This record gives sequence, C-alpha cells and structure tokens, in this order.
Amino acid sequence: MTLSRSPLSLALLAALTQSIPAQAQQVADAGVAALPGITVSASPLARSAEDSVVPVTILEGDALVQRRRGTLGELLDGQPGVHVDTFGGGASRPVIRGQTAPRVKVLSDGSEIMDASAVSPDHVVTVDTLLAERIEILRGPSALLYGGGAIGGVVNVLDNKIPTAMPERGIEGSLELQGATAARERAGAFSVTGGTGRVVFHAEGARSKSDDYRVGHWDEKRVKDSNADTTTGSLGMTFLGDSGYLGAAYSYREEDYGLPGHSHEYEDCHPHGQHLHCGGHDHGHGHDHDHDHDHGGGHSATAHLRSERFDIRGEWRDPMAGVEKIRLRAGYTDYRHDERDGDEKTTVFTNRGHDTRLELQHRPLYGWRGVLGVQTARSEFESSGLENFMPRTRTTNTGIFLVEEYPLGDWRFELGARHEWQRVTPDNSQSASDLRAVSWSAAAVWDFAPAYAATLSFTQSQRLPNAQELYARGVHLATNTYELGDANLGKETTRGVDLGIRKHEGDLQFGINVFHSRTKNYIYANTLDQHEDFRLIKYTQHDAEFTGAEANVSYRFSPLLKTTLFGDYVRGKLREGAGNLPRIPAARLGLRADTSWQQWRAYAEYYRVFSQNRIADFESETPGYNMVNAGVAYLGRSGATDWQVYLRGTNLLNRLAYNHASFISRAAPVQGRSLIAGVRFDF
Repeated sequence: MTLSRSPLSLALLAALTQSIPAQAQQVADAGVAALPGITVSASPLARSAEDSVVPVTILEGDALVQRRRGTLGELLDGQPGVHVDTFGGGASRPVIRGQTAPRVKVLSDGSEIMDASAVSPDHVVTVDTLLAERIEILRGPSALLYGGGAIGGVVNVLDNKIPTAMPERGIEGSLELQGATAARERAGAFSVTGGTGRVVFHAEGARSKSDDYRVGHWDEKRVKDSNADTTTGSLGMTFLGDSGYLGAAYSYREEDYGLPGHSHEYEDCHPHGQHLHCGGHDHGHGHDHDHDHDHGGGHSATAHLRSERFDIRGEWRDPMAGVEKIRLRAGYTDYRHDERDGDEKTTVFTNRGHDTRLELQHRPLYGWRGVLGVQTARSEFESSGLENFMPRTRTTNTGIFLVEEYPLGDWRFELGARHEWQRVTPDNSQSASDLRAVSWSAAAVWDFAPAYAATLSFTQSQRLPNAQELYARGVHLATNTYELGDANLGKETTRGVDLGIRKHEGDLQFGINVFHSRTKNYIYANTLDQHEDFRLIKYTQHDAEFTGAEANVSYRFSPLLKTTLFGDYVRGKLREGAGNLPRIPAARLGLRADTSWQQWRAYAEYYRVFSQNRIADFESETPGYNMVNAGVAYLGRSGATDWQVYLRGTNLLNRLAYNHASFISRAAPVQGRSLIAGVRFDF
C-alpha cells in the first residue's frame, strides 16, 4: 500500500507512533496551547484538560496571539481533528470530526451566541477573535451539557468582558495591532479593566478591515467579494463578593463583508417534483460542469451584519450545606443580517433570542461528585426578500442534565444524562414540530502510570431537527441551492465510542484518539437534481456512520528544539451502501518544529492535505495540496508592560488549494501566500 494512496494509514501511523496529547496544553513556545493544569471552563466538573474524559484542546496566551486570524474557523483550522468551512474572507465555521453547524456549537463563555451562522456558511460566527482570551475545543459529543446542537463538538470562546476578579495592579489592559499582505488586512484591538472597592469595569473594542484576498497561481488572482470590515465593542461591570460575583455586559458588532460566488442567474429556478426547472434553459442532469458565469451580474454581493448582545454571568460559592457553587450564564441577542446586490437590499435575516443556563455543583455524596443543571432557550428567526426560503419560526428548547463522577484508586468513572424538550412553530399553515430527546454517556479514565492515562467513553446523543431542516422551501443563492425541508423529520440518534491514550509529561508526550459512531435517521441535505452549478436539495433522513483518528506526537530534543508530528482522518458515509456524506475533510499529516532562545520564539511547519475522492453524489473530487507555514516572535518586558512583536507567513509556497469542506471551494480557493505582522502590549 503506497503512501499516496493511503492517507488513513499515514494518519493512523502518526497517531500510533508519535503524538502530543490533544487534551494536554503545550508550553507557550510550542505555539499550540499554554501552561498545563488550567481548568476547562466548558467542563462543569472543573477538570483540567489533562484530566478530561473528552478530548480537549486549549488555545491561550502567546500561542493564541500568534495564531490569530480574522475568522474563528480560520484561527482553529489545523488543531487536532479541526478543519474549517470557509466562505471567502468574511465568514468561516469550525469543522470538528467532519461535522459543522448545526452539530458543532460555538459558545461565548458557556452561553449560546444566537446568531444565524448555523443557517448558512455565508453567515458570520459572531465572536471576535481579536478579543478572545482563551478558546476551548471539545471534540466529540457534548450534547449532555449543551444539547443536540453539540453532538459533534463544542468551541467555547472565553473573554473578559465580565471580569471575575479585581486587577492586581488596579488597572490592566492590552493593545494589539496586526496587518497581513494577502488581503491587505489592517486590524487593531484594545481592552482595559479597572475598578474600585467591589466594583470592576471593563471596556474593549476591535476594528479590522481587509480587501479581496489573493490566491496563488489562479487565473483571477484575487477572489471577488472576499473583503470584510468589522467593528466590535463591549462594556461590562461586575460586583465582587466574598463568595462570588455577578456581572453584566453589553456587546455590539457591525460588519460589512463580501459574498464570493453569489449569483442571481438561478433565482427563477424551482422544482417540478424531484427535478429542477430553470427558466428556458435546456437541462440535462450531468454535473461537474465548468461555466464562466458573471456572479453578481457585475455588482458586488455583500452582507451587512448588526448584532447587539446582553450577557449576565455569576457564580456563588458555598451557598449552602452540600453545595460547592451555583453558576449562572444568560444572554440575549438581537441579530440582523442584510444581503445586498450592489446598492440594492435583496434579503434580510433576523434572529432574536435568549439563552439561560443554571448549574449547581454538589459536594461529594457517597463518593459521587457532580453537577445538576437546567438550560432554556428561545429564538425567533425570520427571513424576507428575494431569499425568503424559510417562514418565520419560533424555537423553544428546555433541557435538564446531570453529570456525576466517582474516583476509585487509579480510575475515575463518569456518568451523565440529559433530557430536552423542543418546539418549533412556523407562522404558516404547516404543523409545529414538538419533540423530545434523551442523551446519556458513560466514561472511564485510567491513570495506569505516572503522567499516562487511558480514556474510554460510550455515548448516546440525540439531536432534534432545526427550523431550516423542517420548513425551508425556496432559493438559497449563497449556496446555489433550492432547499426543501420536511416538517415530518424526527430526531436523530447517535451511538458512539471514543478510545484515547495520552502522556502529558516528559520530553516525549503523546496522545491518540480513535472514534466510531453510528447515527440512526441522520439528517442531511440530499441533492435530488442539478442544473449547471445550481442544485435541488431536500433535507432527508438516513442512517450514517463516522470513523476517524486524530493525534500528534512531540519530542523535546533540547531546551531549544521540539518537534511535533500530527495527523487526523475522518470518514463519513451513509449506511447500506447509500454513498458518502458531502464536504467531509480529507486526511491530513504534518510535521512542525518549535524553537526558543532567550526572548525569541520561532516555528516552521509542513503538512499535506490529501486528495478527497470519497465524495457524495453531485460532488467533485478535490486534489490534495502541501502547505508550509512559519513564524518568529520576540517577547520583551518594559517595567510593568509585557510586549511582543511577531511575524509569520502562511502558505509560503503560494499553492493553489481548494478546501473540500467549503460550499464554494472553486469560487473561493484557499488564500495565497501571506505575511502577517503584529505587535501586542499587556499592561
């Protein structure tokens, strides 16, 4: 079996022979994560990444600064098991183990962000990467804690807009400036925290602007309508008590960004049964056509986003006998998203909703320690105008959950369950969807030797269909589709197993996770017909399965040099020979070297993304590509101010590459060579 024909064997070889713990945090000069032993905020049992049952990756500190990109998906791309669903330069979503929204949930410090990014890949995930202080990635089912929308994984973005402690020096803050060449990007961010007595105030803001980005060895040179212009800000205040805190914050985001590949050529297309009819076009059913369409009719297709959000966060420690803490997270979002063709407003999306989460952590009872929680959410989503492909809908969801752990010698056992109720009500004649879901998990961690651990987990996670899957009917130009929902869709049930082993101390550190899951009644967009670049899709249920592995190894040869070999692989397919699932990322294998000397830090990495030829119907094969990145940083200190200057290069070979996970991979290839320079001050 040759290497070129077996990306799975390469990924498994990397996993079995050399791996750094995906769950453990690396030192800052490794460029992936920060100091070990940090509690994972998304874990209610306050476990560190090294002790977590589910695989966890944490980005913070200098490592986060040196990886910052304009969108969340781009920032996380390359982490173990994490790829990106890109849509030009303005929007991207993280893909975890082959799945993205609505099965991967992005949280703001444990609270739902309530934007419209789960509806379409051209909608922005409304968290600011320049203001994030830490990002936690939980890979694998997290439906127990965060509902069926987290059946694939969770990305928890932590910030300081609601401070939890008084600054040691009375006032603290940061200032960061960054620029990049491929998109002529200019960005800056600041934050400041200060207080008096028991009251702490926080203010922060960021601004970034980029032009259409450049692509290596591509006829068009730059991707039309891949520009972005973003402004964000937040004001927060916290009251500190002897046994906890309670705080609130107001956040604002406004953004204009382009929509690559947007075309009004197919806006008259409509279904006749299971076939498309597009005006007077003669129409065959072949696919993979190459057409030179003038997307947008010579106009720029753009989106204007405005989001206002209010957050409340609190914690009460030792409130009563037997209770360690009570934790509150709540948020309300008013989101509006306008799409425009030139100066003409064509479509409006709005989403208004709230999410409230209350957790009670009890003290050990007969050896068991755990968390009982309740979560309730409500959102009202509406689209109007040319792409009014969904009725106005109201979604309410309530869940209760319990997670318990029990230590026994070198073992730790964890059990959990969640029950949730969901009702989706459209404002038309279609019937409401009123469903329930039950999820549970059983897991064990075995510390079989110092610094070594093995994990095994079994899960059953249920996901309920969302409003788009139930009631969509109409043209969706962003993805060049006519969407048909099905109001009779039922819940999908996933049963999975995850096996991991890791070593998190010493010169040699490794970690490996292999996983397999089977889903009954998996909901997917089934392509029924295609005309040129336009497809007719219907949300359909069919049994599916996912199998994969992810791992990396690091070895520190000296205080100056550490190397890391990493790889991941996932296969997603429908069962009973019904074909492959669409947009599953290809296998990846790479090598990275990190070095540090005095105040200097540097890295260089090479990885290969293999070709993806296991494709769904009406999908094209995507060729593989090589990627080379490198960076250098200098860290200094002046008085009470820490500062760093950094320079890094991405896609240094200037390769023309296509992202198989993207809806518009051919219209918006991977960004070409770019040099990114920045400076940051922490005072």
